[in-house]
Amino acid sequence: MSALIRTATAADDPALAALWRRCFEAPHIAALHALDPERHRHTFVAENAEDGGIDAAVVYVPRLIRDAEGTPQRVGGIGSVATRPEARGQGLVRLLLAAAERTMTAEQCAWSLLFTGTPGVYRSSGWQEFDSTYTEGTLAPAAVPGAFPVRAATPEDAVEVAALHHAYNASRPLSSLRAPEDWAVRVPAWYGPAEESLVAVDPVSGALTGWIVAQHTGDCVEVREFAGAVECLSALLAAVGSRGRAAGLTRARVRIPGAPGVAAALPALLRDARQVTERVGMARPLHAAPASVRATVTAPGAVHWYGDCF
Repeated sequence: MSALIRTATAADDPALAALWRRCFEAPHIAALHALDPERHRHTFVAENAEDGGIDAAVVYVPRLIRDAEGTPQRVGGIGSVATRPEARGQGLVRLLLAAAERTMTAEQCAWSLLFTGTPGVYRSSGWQEFDSTYTEGTLAPAAVPGAFPVRAATPEDAVEVAALHHAYNASRPLSSLRAPEDWAVRVPAWYGPAEESLVAVDPVSGALTGWIVAQHTGDCVEVREFAGAVECLSALLAAVGSRGRAAGLTRARVRIPGAPGVAAALPALLRDARQVTERVGMARPLHAAPASVRATVTAPGAVHWYGDCF
């Protein structure tokens, strides 16, 4: 079976949506795809030469991501990689990645980034794994309430939350610069409605001092993002734990990079804590030197938040 490798057109949208529905349990993929005004030029498809259907697709998502010095660089995110089961084993993804690499290079991307549970698919195309860590343990008993009141976030908190995020990640390697459309579409797609996250409030001024996102996966509550003053982190983690215990969960996982004060706050959520290393991130140099890319993905405090997924 042969395939034509080409860029997508608007006429392919229904077929792409059907492919993603078949391959993923992620109904928001089409909405994320629509965020890029150049999405068709950045979407690469393998067209079945016999019936004209779409056998596979790879999407390049241009993002501004901070390097090891905190300087934003144009990076090509790779996402929405899908192949019809009947067309697997033909090397179609490798051909599509090569097409994406040519376009990312032409559009001056410094490097490319993706996240996967199947690194072997991408290794032969030039992407290399890098380590990331998280902390996990048993869900701790209820903690004594702290000095910072905690409540569910509301849509009205959006401006303050965005400001907290920007300040907390102003020089953080591997963090993405979020545009208004990311806050409107991308972040809710991955994190859910605003009220599913929590905010800490200054007891005197009433201003927001911290924001945290935690989601339930199996028997575990997983903290996926934090921004704000580390002084309020214990209160936020205690509130996450309260929600987790109410849902009958027994374990917790925290994906907040190490920083002064973070480790001291973890007992509010975790006991018997241990650090775990995983290799789900992969990077490929394009215009940037390999050493520069490696310095970014391995820098202290480097994190690509879940809410910035492609």
